[in-house]
Amino acid sequence: MYRYDDIDREMLADRAAEFREQAARRLAGEITEDQFKSIRLMNGLYLQLHAYMLRIAVPYGSLNSTQLRRLAHVARKYDRGYGHFTTRTNLQFHWIKLRDAPDILDELAEVGMHAIQTSGNCIRNTTADPYSGATAEELDDARVWCEAIRQWSTFHPEFAFLPRKFKIAVSASLHDRAAVKAHDIGLYLRRSPEGELGFEVLVGGGLGRTPYIGQTIKPFLPASRLFSYLEAVLRTYNRQGRRDNAYKARIKILVASLGAEAFGALVEEEWEKIGVAGDLPDTELARIRGAFAPVAFETLPARSEAFEAAKRGGAAFARWARNVVRPHKKPGYAIVEVPLKAIGETPGDASAEQMEVMADLAERYSFDDVRVTHEQNLVLPHVKLDDLPAVHAALAAAGLATPNSNLISDIIACPGLDYCALANARAIPIAQQIQARFADQDRAEKVGELKIKISGCINACGHHHIAHIGILGVDKKGEEFYQLTLGGSGAEDAEVGKILGPALPADRVAVAVDQLVEVYLRERQGEERFLDTYRRTGLAPFKEAVYAEAH
Repeated sequence: MYRYDDIDREMLADRAAEFREQAARRLAGEITEDQFKSIRLMNGLYLQLHAYMLRIAVPYGSLNSTQLRRLAHVARKYDRGYGHFTTRTNLQFHWIKLRDAPDILDELAEVGMHAIQTSGNCIRNTTADPYSGATAEELDDARVWCEAIRQWSTFHPEFAFLPRKFKIAVSASLHDRAAVKAHDIGLYLRRSPEGELGFEVLVGGGLGRTPYIGQTIKPFLPASRLFSYLEAVLRTYNRQGRRDNAYKARIKILVASLGAEAFGALVEEEWEKIGVAGDLPDTELARIRGAFAPVAFETLPARSEAFEAAKRGGAAFARWARNVVRPHKKPGYAIVEVPLKAIGETPGDASAEQMEVMADLAERYSFDDVRVTHEQNLVLPHVKLDDLPAVHAALAAAGLATPNSNLISDIIACPGLDYCALANARAIPIAQQIQARFADQDRAEKVGELKIKISGCINACGHHHIAHIGILGVDKKGEEFYQLTLGGSGAEDAEVGKILGPALPADRVAVAVDQLVEVYLRERQGEERFLDTYRRTGLAPFKEAVYAEAH
């Protein structure tokens, strides 16, 4: 894991001190809320329905035990004892008092954390595959490139005031666990036929009121040329992007209006002007890569008798192992997903006590490494097979052993109208109703992989557009209704879902999901997932099941 150096630490301390002065002016009434707004947003502080919300950056979803314990401390001392992990792999505290915000930033800076560039029209936190450095699928450790992007983009003077916010994702595996195609820039690590490492570059992805899947403009970019090319893309967008209409200011609108080919041509023209002077020196990349020291794995047998015996000895452990334990690149180790989706709880929430349990487990069993996924879960990336029974026991005691990764109750949900001033409808209660309906674990496993994602408004923080079943909250004359979409995907086969039909009242949503699942179970062939069956049959049988009573 990357550790901040003296320059980073000095910068964070100075930034926190600067914010303290401005917050004091606001509390003293020397500046108005409107005057303070731009300052607080640059430091990740939002004003929501009931309180201030502080969004903490978790670069490429990577935390160590010290940082996680500090987040637990902040939750306990300054919030209501919990935090909310987001689809950007950040953490949000929703009950912050303005007078406490400077102290929080100071305490975060002590452990190399901050809230910089978690808001505003700048380059936000880069998303990475949470299995980076642990999976045999990857061509390289994506975190190295994400850290290089973090250093390049932080306080970049040319890109601090873009037409709109800007998001980048990186994946080094064939299986996309970072929703790369739903980002402003998506980067897939590839190898040329000659074995050279490089990137496939996609642009123009994004969700919100006009969702688009990113399009490839550079099938293969040599890795050594990444940063000059990123500069060319950002510079082209900064010049050409609209600033007269916030709804049309994202790069996805520019790419759609020009066409990917024409946009790519503009980028190539700019890239030629920049030349190799814009490339990251090999020495800098080596410095960054050196911070991600190889993990000191032991030489272990591929099979663990302790693990196998535990699976034979208990149904609960066997189910957990089946649904959350993933293959590791090293024999004798496993990747462990830790869903934050216990039935009846708020998706993505973790209590201070749960954060501390995860910190303890990371320190003892996973080389002091915890990852956050864009699906609002956590990952212990390097656990010995022999240690899995002990890890499971600790997780179960903390309410963190729900064995539902990728199953129907593993729901993404934004905070919705319970917290957010932009929302039209609540998302959390809808998620909880669906979870309760599919609480039977045998039935959930029978259904298999089914990704449900819920957004409380068209801003799509819950990624509903790229869900197998997407749910969007809408307002109808002061009442909360929900529009369903089917067939979306945020993986390597990314696609925007299609609207099922008229929006449904809140009390019909969980029932409708049940009806959609029953159609799938009736229609599926062989080992088809829900998404596979939908793509084969089309919308018609699903729509008929949900709206038959209306005809």
